[in-house]
Amino acid sequence: MRGVEAAIAARLDARLRPDSPAPLAVGLSGGSDSLALSLIAAAWARARGRRLLILTVDHQLRPQSADWTRTCAGHAARLGAAFRPLAWIGEKPATGLPAAARAARHALLAEAAREAGAQVILLGHTADDRAEAAAMRREGASVPDPREWAPSPVWPEGRDIFLLRPMLEIRRADLRAWLTDRGETWIEDPANADPQSARARVRAAGVTPEALARPAAIVGLGRAVRDDIGGGLILSRQALRVAEVGEARALTAIAALCAAGTRRPPRGDRLDRLTTALRGEAPVIATLAGARIEANEQDITWRREPGEMRRAAVRSLVLEAGTTAVWDGRFEIGSDRPITLTGLSGHARRLPPAQARDLARLQAGARGALPLITAPEIACPVLAEAEGVTLRSLSLARLRAASGLVEREP
Repeated sequence: MRGVEAAIAARLDARLRPDSPAPLAVGLSGGSDSLALSLIAAAWARARGRRLLILTVDHQLRPQSADWTRTCAGHAARLGAAFRPLAWIGEKPATGLPAAARAARHALLAEAAREAGAQVILLGHTADDRAEAAAMRREGASVPDPREWAPSPVWPEGRDIFLLRPMLEIRRADLRAWLTDRGETWIEDPANADPQSARARVRAAGVTPEALARPAAIVGLGRAVRDDIGGGLILSRQALRVAEVGEARALTAIAALCAAGTRRPPRGDRLDRLTTALRGEAPVIATLAGARIEANEQDITWRREPGEMRRAAVRSLVLEAGTTAVWDGRFEIGSDRPITLTGLSGHARRLPPAQARDLARLQAGARGALPLITAPEIACPVLAEAEGVTLRSLSLARLRAASGLVEREP
């Protein structure tokens, strides 16, 4: 069974930096897959002098979940790892519970990792999980295809956080045999045998992981995208024309999400029609996923749509001194003094004269979606530096991560 350890360690070596001072986070449920990953990751981290952080999410859906969390805490203690229990509190949805639980879990993991200074979270998905996810999608479920290396799927909680699944080529049965040889026991979640669960049904059917399709790579297109003022994104129209149709479609959707700072991926005929139009010759003006997309002969530009901001009821953001937050999904803003921000749309006349002149030089579509400080002074931090305020546009970094341009731990 040394092959299991060696295979997982090889994926850790390929994606992680052994000398990074950041802790390495592992999601541990107590099941066989995540337990095996935690044991092997602990040995890998110990040999390289890296700290390990075990994160366990209690979804509060089962009466025994508190006991499972205590079991995970015991595993962390014997591995000499830091441990943080996380809980999905509050009312649970009556429909769409698996997807809601998945989103809540990722958000909790990402927030905890960021607070600890970790940039990578290890997750214990296996070859069986990939096969089960594919079978569930054939049944109509929206469960995503697990990828070995990917940015966190939640936004903005998951910004700058990456997920590593180093066991996607390993079968669950092999991991359980490895654990049994070591005298380990694991938690069996009753949900895995519940016939009302889509995953339980496909697992009982005995799916196999052979010949699963991998997601289309859009690294080349992602590398060609440029930053535009105000969090916008620009791509040569010719680059989209010469790309494969699937890559062009994926980039169109990802750029819309990143420029708009939104979460829900666009799908369906609307995305297909827009991609076709952008690969054509005629001028294009359209909206998608909260973004305004404009194309002339040379370039395609994705920007936040101010009208969508109003319809989405983007609220003012109040920052206390010494805090950092994300505004409208597009800008990370920090301040060493209390400030209040909102969207610039409808407030342009309140800008100081120099900033008003700079604003007038921007394309009209880029103006209204800029952030505006409304207290204690009126200022747009994109147009001019504001005392004690830091501003980072997230759009291009998010697109590069989603495009596969970040291949290992930052």
